[in-house]
Amino acid sequence: MPADGSSPVVSGAGGAGQAALDLECGASAGPACEEERLARVALSRVVEPGNAVVGRWLRRRSAVELVRVLRVGAGHRELRLTAERLGMLQRRLAEADPVADLARVRELGGRFLAPGDAEWPGQLADLGDAMPTGLWVLGSGSLRLLALRSVAVVGSRACTEYGARVAAELSADLAERGWVVCSGAAYGIDAAAHRGALAVGGMTVAVLACGVDVRYPRGNSGLIERIREQGQLVGELPPGEHPNRFRFVLRNRVLAALTRGTVVVEAAQRSGALSTAQRALGLNRHTMGICGPVTSELSNGVHALIRGGGATLVTSAAEVIEQIGSIGADLAPLHQALARPRDLLRGPAAELLEAMPAGPSGTPAEELARRTGLTSDQVLKLLYELCSLGFVQRAGSHWRVIR
Repeated sequence: MPADGSSPVVSGAGGAGQAALDLECGASAGPACEEERLARVALSRVVEPGNAVVGRWLRRRSAVELVRVLRVGAGHRELRLTAERLGMLQRRLAEADPVADLARVRELGGRFLAPGDAEWPGQLADLGDAMPTGLWVLGSGSLRLLALRSVAVVGSRACTEYGARVAAELSADLAERGWVVCSGAAYGIDAAAHRGALAVGGMTVAVLACGVDVRYPRGNSGLIERIREQGQLVGELPPGEHPNRFRFVLRNRVLAALTRGTVVVEAAQRSGALSTAQRALGLNRHTMGICGPVTSELSNGVHALIRGGGATLVTSAAEVIEQIGSIGADLAPLHQALARPRDLLRGPAAELLEAMPAGPSGTPAEELARRTGLTSDQVLKLLYELCSLGFVQRAGSHWRVIR
């Protein structure tokens, strides 16, 4: 019971809900920790993700105080809510049951993370007022540690065979090099990225625009279950919440902030994947793009992003890691053509070989002397050296190039 004698912030904070709180805060945690967590769980159901007004409040004051203000309905200069908006939030708050939500996610083997928790990814603070109120997580491992070495691989839902293959191969290569592949579990490039990482036994994280217990899209239910078992499912929305168009866009900001960089594999001019890239740019994260066929509309958005300087062109996992890895350590190998044997020749021998015309008939040594300005003896000596090295062959009085 609060010191002022009022009722707790959220009713029913006991039983399974209390056990969930003990799991998250530690059995010795005080009531303030429990109340703050319950308040944030309630807010995850009351307000939409990325609400700047709520985010600005939570950067200065507690979630407990915000819930009390909303419940009482008293005006506050920092909230600046219309009566209609306040009424809607109050109705949502009255219907919220954070204890039941915590119990539900605990039954699934998950948890609710709040800022300040050991597992909370500190880089999410870069979102400022748009930082998540909390995150729901299903899957083993520490999200904070996984995010330290992670990269987002995103792109169009209606991707081409080329895009799906590139996304899968790139993600598999990244996973084999110890990087965590993050995406949104959607159809197309997202699914290919997750599958690529899973195929090589790698770690992958799906940032969802719905509750972590909701399998969306349904066609990816099996994939999402595999991600839960081998990686992690992460979302801002409480259990049972379904996605909508706006929630997908809001989800993208978390995906961009959570990772070291974003790779856009395939995206049309108005693709939602480009919003993740724009978010990454705004957060000073590395933004990369993979070139596609110039005839494909599904690559136009990526090409425009690269051409406008918003993304760095990458063609392999090594080049991605060079961008987001340790400075001076994770360097991609230079793309160089293999040296031909004749490239190693220097001086008069190289000049003589270049002067020899192609063709099966060959050229007499005297003609080569005239072409190069060398004496006949010098030319003859060099020709036999080149013959020993396998570059030329003698045919009577003529010499011809064989490689």
